[in-house]
Amino acid sequence: MEKKTGVKHIAFYIGSLSKGGAERVFVNLADFFRSEGYRVTMVTQYQYPQEKEYELPPGVKRVLSDLTERELSRSRLVNFCRRLRKLRGIWRAEAPNLVLSCVGKNNFMAVVTTMFTGTRAVVSVVGEAKEEYPGRLMRALANLLFPRAAGIILQTERSRRFFHNKKIQRRAVILPNSLNPAFIRPRYEGEREKRVVAVGRLDGNKNHEMMIRAFAVLSDKYPEYTLTIYGEGELRPYLEELIEKLGMAERVFLPGMIPDVAAQIERASLFLLTSYSEGVSNALIEALAIGLPVIATDVPSGGTEELMRDGENGLIIPTGDREALERAMDRLLGDPIYADTLGRAAAQIQEQLAPERVNRLWQAYFDKIMIK
Repeated sequence: MEKKTGVKHIAFYIGSLSKGGAERVFVNLADFFRSEGYRVTMVTQYQYPQEKEYELPPGVKRVLSDLTERELSRSRLVNFCRRLRKLRGIWRAEAPNLVLSCVGKNNFMAVVTTMFTGTRAVVSVVGEAKEEYPGRLMRALANLLFPRAAGIILQTERSRRFFHNKKIQRRAVILPNSLNPAFIRPRYEGEREKRVVAVGRLDGNKNHEMMIRAFAVLSDKYPEYTLTIYGEGELRPYLEELIEKLGMAERVFLPGMIPDVAAQIERASLFLLTSYSEGVSNALIEALAIGLPVIATDVPSGGTEELMRDGENGLIIPTGDREALERAMDRLLGDPIYADTLGRAAAQIQEQLAPERVNRLWQAYFDKIMIK
C-alpha cells in the first residue's frame, strides 16, 4: 500500500476513456484536480487505441482493472470475484482518499470494493437513471448500495426522484458538468449561415432520422437551407440511404467527426437535439453556450429541462414527435429575429457553467467528504 501523504489523492473509476460525454467529464475533472495540486489516478477497465480515447493530462497516472488473459477463468462467477478482488487490490495499493465512479455497475463495484479500505467512494449517475439501472434487480442494488457510498452525485432532479430510497434522495447532490473551454467565446453577431446543424453519435438513440425527415418536409419552403450532422456511428449507412431516398443528397451532409466543432457550428441558424434519451447533453450545453437558437427534445432524465426554459432560451419538444419538430423548425427558420432572441438568452449559460465556477463546486464537495 502506498503511504498516504498530506497531498489529497483522488481516483476516477470508469470503463474506458473512449470519446463519450462521461469520459470527457472525467478527463476534464482529472485535469482540474491535478492543476490544483491533488494526486490523480485514472482507473479504467479497458484501454483502446490512442486515437479512440481522450488523452490524459500529464501527471495523471492510469491503472487498468480488467483481468488479463492469464487471470481469466471459464467461470463467469470466478471472473466476477477476481475482478472485485483486483479492483480492491488497486485501492489498497494506490490508497486514494476518494474514488469517483460513474455509469451503472461501476458504481456498485466502487462501493463494494472500497469497503474497509480507508478510501471513500462517491457514485455518480451521468446518464438516464432508468437506462443505467433497468429492471428490478439493478434498481434494488442501487437503492441498497448507494446509501453506503460516501457521496452521491446526480445531474437532474428527475434522477433524484427515480431512486425510491429516501436516504438517496436526501443525500444526493446535483452537480452540473462544466462547459468545454473551447465553447467559451463571444457570441457570433453577424449574418447567420443558412445551415441547420446537429452534433452526436450516429446511433438510434440520437434519432437523426427524425430530423432528416422533418428537414425534408420543410425543404421546399426553405430551399436555401442545409442540414449538417457532425458525428460518426453504426447508423451511417442507413442514414446515407435515407438521405438518398428522400432526394436530400445535396442538402443533408454527414461529414463525420471533426476537430474544432465550435468553429464549424457557431454561425449556423439552428441547432437540433432529437435524442430519445440523454443525461445532461454536453452537445446541448455547447450549442447553448455559443448562442445558437436550439430545438431539443425533453429527454426523460430531465437533462434538457435543467438547461433550457421553453420559449426563453430555446424550444423544447416531446421525444419522438416529428410533427412538433417540424412546427418548431418552421417557427425559428421563419422568424430569424425570434430565433436570435432565443440564441442571445442561450449564451448566458456560459457564465452559469463556466469551468472555474463548476469545478470549484466539485472541489468543495470532494474536500468536504475527504475531511469527514
